[in-house]
Amino acid sequence: MTSMTEPVPEPARPRRARGASAADLAHLLGAPVPDVAGGAAERMLLGVTLDSRSVEPGDLWCALPGAHAHGAQFAAQAAGLGASMALTDPAGRERCEAAGLPVLVVEDPRTATATAAAVVQGRPADRLATIGVTGTNGKTSITTAITRTLLELAVPAGAIGTSGTSYRDARGADHAIGTVRTTPEAPELHGLLARMVEDDVEVVSMEVSSHALVLHRADEVVYDVACFTNLTQDHLDFHGTMENYFQAKRLLFTPAHARRGIVCVDDEWGRRLAREAQIPVTTFTTRADVEADHRAGPHRPQGYGSTFEVEGPEGARTLQAALPGRHYVANTLAAELLLAAIGHTGEEVAEALGRAGTVPGRMEPVALDPIRGIVDYSHTPDALEQTLSTLRGVPGTRRVLVVMGAGGDRDRGKRPRMGEVAARLADVVIVTDDNPRTEDPAAIRREVLDGIPDRTNAQVHEVGGRGEAIALAAYLADVSDTILVAGKGAETGQQIGGIVQPFDDRLRLRDALRDAHTARGDADDMDEGR
Repeated sequence: MTSMTEPVPEPARPRRARGASAADLAHLLGAPVPDVAGGAAERMLLGVTLDSRSVEPGDLWCALPGAHAHGAQFAAQAAGLGASMALTDPAGRERCEAAGLPVLVVEDPRTATATAAAVVQGRPADRLATIGVTGTNGKTSITTAITRTLLELAVPAGAIGTSGTSYRDARGADHAIGTVRTTPEAPELHGLLARMVEDDVEVVSMEVSSHALVLHRADEVVYDVACFTNLTQDHLDFHGTMENYFQAKRLLFTPAHARRGIVCVDDEWGRRLAREAQIPVTTFTTRADVEADHRAGPHRPQGYGSTFEVEGPEGARTLQAALPGRHYVANTLAAELLLAAIGHTGEEVAEALGRAGTVPGRMEPVALDPIRGIVDYSHTPDALEQTLSTLRGVPGTRRVLVVMGAGGDRDRGKRPRMGEVAARLADVVIVTDDNPRTEDPAAIRREVLDGIPDRTNAQVHEVGGRGEAIALAAYLADVSDTILVAGKGAETGQQIGGIVQPFDDRLRLRDALRDAHTARGDADDMDEGR
């Protein structure tokens, strides 16, 4: 059984601290040891944190400069909770000292924070088999497939990413640790890895975001193997240009971050990365017109997923993808190659990978008959295009209805492109709210609608409330139609005006389909996807 039980949430640090002396850490960072009463140099630092609210006695608290304020303003809180020492830049020194904290002063506190976290936790990444996956789309699917495959093979393994952190220890117990970012901040990351080492986990698969690479969150982890999936427009609110976005991803394929790479060369960004990577790389493709070390042939439907042949240096082999579509063929092949890179090969591995199952919120079937209801995380133009194209190609599909929108406080340039994709590939488009965050939801919807041509064959609706939009899709759908609810995947909340309200697309779609079709008498016949 690969499915995990319902584990109790746990802290992102080991139970027993390894620790490091302040003097040793100061020497490593090139920082002078504070000259204060009480022997600061002899102090043992037992943990590292950025959050003044999560400080525990004996911690090194790291006060970093931010976009709007300096972390040092919270020095009194950190000191009050028992921080042993602070690490900051010259701008934060005075506030930390005023709070009574000995201070390690460095010019680049972000980089130093990662080093400190790794050292204090005993460099846990060196004691695990580590896989890092980057790219715009596919990261969660690949890391989840790897972890579930290893669990099928009775290998203690874990994953860190968009869905949080989870792992199964060597005794078979499941653990869940809530994390906010795709790639956690360095102190949290090394704490998580140390906890896995403590529980005799053997392999960890991580999503490595472009933000993490630029902001040094993933520093001091040299992955045994790194993977690149693809690059399409996203996060340009942070990176500014696609070139900057690419350069951020490229950092993972340097000796400071990985020993070897697996690169999908389906797009030009992947082909460029394969040429420019500073580590040895193996390439793969799903395209017949692209040269690569491993090539996936045409996929054939099998159940909800598909099977396909792979041509590689050692001949042909057959793999099975648990989900439909060419992008899941690519994800499955990536997972197989990554597993092989850390020593897991053979028919037993391939069979376990084929059984790895669906990923929550990724092409997840809520209902399959008489109306197919699918929830997917596709929140970029390319991901939405791939998902809609895949669903349109499923045998027996009559119409495709899509409920979609765009997130607030994120890359605005992709909004009209998503509207254009939806109208081109769906028969019915219902533009609604995603996570508006601090933006005006109606303004976001207008930007999405601006991308839909005046002359479109799609039936277009604008519905502000996401629940009402899903209900409308269920009302409009008929036998053999497919409803796609796109954008939020497995998220269980909706961020509106700084408040997270409970909202799960999967539950709403399941309930809406039942409510809309009870009167027609087909609700009892609905085959729910689980």
